[in-house]
Amino acid sequence: MEKLYINPLPIRIWHWTNAFGFILLIATGLQIRYLDLIHLVSFKTAVVVHNWVGFVLVADFLLWLGFYLFTGKIKVYYPELSPTKYLRQLQYYGYGILRGDPDPHHVSINHKFNPLQGMTYLIVMVLMVPVQFFTGLLLWDVSHFSSMVEMFGGVRVVDSVHVICFFFFSGFIFIHPYLSSLSDTPWVHYKAMITGYEEVEDEQGQGG
Repeated sequence: MEKLYINPLPIRIWHWTNAFGFILLIATGLQIRYLDLIHLVSFKTAVVVHNWVGFVLVADFLLWLGFYLFTGKIKVYYPELSPTKYLRQLQYYGYGILRGDPDPHHVSINHKFNPLQGMTYLIVMVLMVPVQFFTGLLLWDVSHFSSMVEMFGGVRVVDSVHVICFFFFSGFIFIHPYLSSLSDTPWVHYKAMITGYEEVEDEQGQGG
């Protein structure tokens, strides 16, 4: 086995800050949205925590983006252009993993995500996260951003988009840990996000 250092410390800090931050956003968001049904904390506390965690995650996102852009590691998010590789990965997830087939994706420094993971994370990080943060910022101070809110269709539209993203990330928080376990070794990706190192077969470390 060979150990590849695929998750540098800044990425691990970003990942766990993001994970726990989004859990807090979801919990406080539920409290704010369903005040009559959920009583975790007071409404005022939920709003304050929600806003502050939101700003922390915006800063966290900008640090993530800066790290990937200025180190050149952004290439791990380049989408795979071969339809065959997507199909092979789907077949592996669909039934190959149940038969004990090897994962068709070989992890390397510049290709740590399989095609489906890469496309999913690209959509999440380039589209869903910015939209969630942007709509959250507009709702944070509607009066200050009133002209922009109106440009996007009003408070109801902005709020609806924010809530749709909320439900998306609520589902993602539950699905992501499961999908991360779908490999030849269920805990390999978890360990890699703690230690930074992922164990691969010797010949895999050379390929992509």
